[in-house]
Amino acid sequence: RTAEAAGFDYALSQIRFTAGYGAEYQHESVSFSQALLHATTKLKVLAAILPGPWHPAVVAKQLATIDHISNGRIAINVVSGWFKGEFTAIGEPWLEHDERYRRSKEFIQALKGIWTQDNFTFKGDFYRFNDYTLSPKPVQKPHPEIFQGGSSRAARDNAASVSDWYFTNGNTPENLKAQIDDIRAKAAANNHRVRIGVNAFVIARDTEEEAKAVLDDIIAHAHVEAVNAFGDAVKEAGKASPEGEGNWAKSTFEDLVQYNDGFRTNLIGTPRQIAERIVALKAIGVDLVLAGFLHFIEEVEYFGKKVLPLVREL
Repeated sequence: RTAEAAGFDYALSQIRFTAGYGAEYQHESVSFSQALLHATTKLKVLAAILPGPWHPAVVAKQLATIDHISNGRIAINVVSGWFKGEFTAIGEPWLEHDERYRRSKEFIQALKGIWTQDNFTFKGDFYRFNDYTLSPKPVQKPHPEIFQGGSSRAARDNAASVSDWYFTNGNTPENLKAQIDDIRAKAAANNHRVRIGVNAFVIARDTEEEAKAVLDDIIAHAHVEAVNAFGDAVKEAGKASPEGEGNWAKSTFEDLVQYNDGFRTNLIGTPRQIAERIVALKAIGVDLVLAGFLHFIEEVEYFGKKVLPLVREL
């Protein structure tokens, strides 16, 4: 409700089947999304889904139902997966890097087909459907928005061919622009339109010095073992990609304290500094900022009152 009142458009519910790296509790994303939708009236909620544990027919049915209950406010974030231990812990086969993205592509193709076609038939390597009709179809047309992330060639290829949105980790404007230009060029070659979201951790204070002091304090009080364990795990996972590196290949300890490199986007400073940087992100092709905050309630309220009006003004 606080985010909705502040003027936010989306909220993301994340998914992990095993808690870890300092997180004691990890709730299931679809159930949590329903609770968020029940508590709000305008906010659109993204439920993160892992292909493998979830079958596309189940997800299509769940989200179509939620779409009706919420009057068209559910979306999906398809997470191909990087955490091998999570899959093995629940007895789910672990696929090699590019195979996980091939499965995600089929998952998205199946969702789109189920949501938009009657008598849907699909024969892939991971999923098959024979003359399947979902009823009722979702409220949103042609279907609920489909988000997806990753930095590898396979992730970008999926974004440029089947996803509605592409999430990327936080980064400098220069690096983000190169990544966005590459994805948009690939999408254009496929006659496909994809929008871009970037992760950012927001620290808005009355002065730049205050904001930087908060950042220093967050890093100084980080759970060192959890951050290092997470960093080791994601960098090792990235080596399995054909490129030999993943989203976090160049991330420092300080970057990893906010696990999606949110500090690197540099939305840290005064309201005007942050507003100007958001406008600069828009200029290079960013369509959405996935914002994180330290003290959620008060900082989201501050952001809504002090930063968003400046963004609209600029």
